[in-house]
Amino acid sequence: MKRILLIVGGGIAAYKAAELIRLLKTRGYAVRCVMTEAAHHFVTPMTLAALSEDKVYTTLWDLKDEAEMGHIQLSREADLIVVAPATADLMARMTAGLANDLATTLLLATDTPVLVAPAMNVRMWGHAATVRNVAQLRADSVTVMTPDEGIMACGEYGPGRLPEPPAIVAAIEAMLAPAPPKRLAGRHILVTAGPTHEPIDPVRYIANRSSGKQGFAIAAALARLGARVTLVAGPVTLPTPQSVDRIDVETAREMADAVDRALPADAAVMVAAVADWHVEPSQQKIKKGDATPTLTLAENPDILATLARSSHRPRLLIGFAAETERVLEHAVAKRIRKTADWIVANDVSGDVMGGADNSVHLVTEAGVESWERLPKDAVAARLADRIADALEAAS
Repeated sequence: MKRILLIVGGGIAAYKAAELIRLLKTRGYAVRCVMTEAAHHFVTPMTLAALSEDKVYTTLWDLKDEAEMGHIQLSREADLIVVAPATADLMARMTAGLANDLATTLLLATDTPVLVAPAMNVRMWGHAATVRNVAQLRADSVTVMTPDEGIMACGEYGPGRLPEPPAIVAAIEAMLAPAPPKRLAGRHILVTAGPTHEPIDPVRYIANRSSGKQGFAIAAALARLGARVTLVAGPVTLPTPQSVDRIDVETAREMADAVDRALPADAAVMVAAVADWHVEPSQQKIKKGDATPTLTLAENPDILATLARSSHRPRLLIGFAAETERVLEHAVAKRIRKTADWIVANDVSGDVMGGADNSVHLVTEAGVESWERLPKDAVAARLADRIADALEAAS
C-alpha cells in the first residue's frame, strides 16, 4: 500500500482536501494529513481524520506526537508528499527553505518526492514573486501542477483555482508509477526544441514565442525510456533534462548544421519552431532615422525536408506543425510535402506557446489521432511510447 502524506494549506480550496482523501482511499492509498494553522479556518481536523482513518498532525510542539512519531519520521515514512492546496504563502516559505511550522519543517527534512497543487487569487498566481517561486521549486525537483482557470471564490476569473481532485489523483498516480522499461535502450534519437533567433544587428533579432518546453519534455521522456538523446536547442533557459546530450544553437542555419552533425539517428523529432527567414545582419546597431530601414529576407534551410532527403534519414521522422487556423488541413499537407512519417500538430492561437499544457493531433499515414489537452510532460510521455512502438515494429 502506497502512503501519501497530505499537507493541507490555509485557503478556501482546503475543503476539496476531503474529496481528495476520499478518492485516494478508494484507490487503496494510505493517507495521513498535516494541517497548517491557517487550514483550521476552512476545514476541521476531525473531518480529515474521519476520512483518512488516521491521526491528523497540526503542530510541531505537541510533545505526545513528537514522542510517538517525530516529524522526521513522519516525513520519511511517506512514498509521496502532496501539498494541496498550496497557498502563495506556503509556496514562498517552501522556496525560501523556512521551517517555521510543522508543514514546512516536514518539507525541509524530507527526501521524499513532493507534489504541489497551487490555489490562490489570479493576481497572486501571476505575480512576479510567485512566478519566481514556482520556477525555483521546479528547479529543486518539486512537481508543481498548473492551477485550473475559472471563477474564483473572490469573484475574479483566471488561473489560480486548485486543480480538481481527480486531476491531483492522476498526478499522484503518475508520480508513483513504476519506472518505465528501457524500451529505447540502444537507440539514438535526435530532438530539436525552442525558437531560433535571426540577428538583424547586434541588438535586434527575428524570433518567435516558442518556449522549448514541449521539446525538452519529449527529450526527457525519450531518455527515461533508455534512448541516447541528442537535443539541439535554440536560445532558451530551460535546464537540460537528465541523461540528455545538449547542443545549443542560435540561428536556423546553426541548427541545421548541428542536426546534420548529430546523424545518424534511429528517429528524429523536429519540435523546434525554426524561423523561416533570415536577414544579412548589420555589423552596427541600426539607428532610427528619417527613412524606415529595409530588411531583405532570405529563406532559411528547411531542416525537416532536408532530413527527409538525407542519405542518413532516420527510420522514423517526426515534424511539428504550429498552426493558427485549419490546423488539420495544414498538418496533413505538411506531412506529404515534407515526406515526414508523422506530424504532430497543435493550435498555437491560444496559450500553448510558453504554457504548461498542450492539445495535439498526431497525423500519420493511417490517419489523424486527436489527443485531449494534457500537461506537456504527459504529451511527451505518450509520444515517446508511440515512438518506441513504431521502432519496435520496424525492427
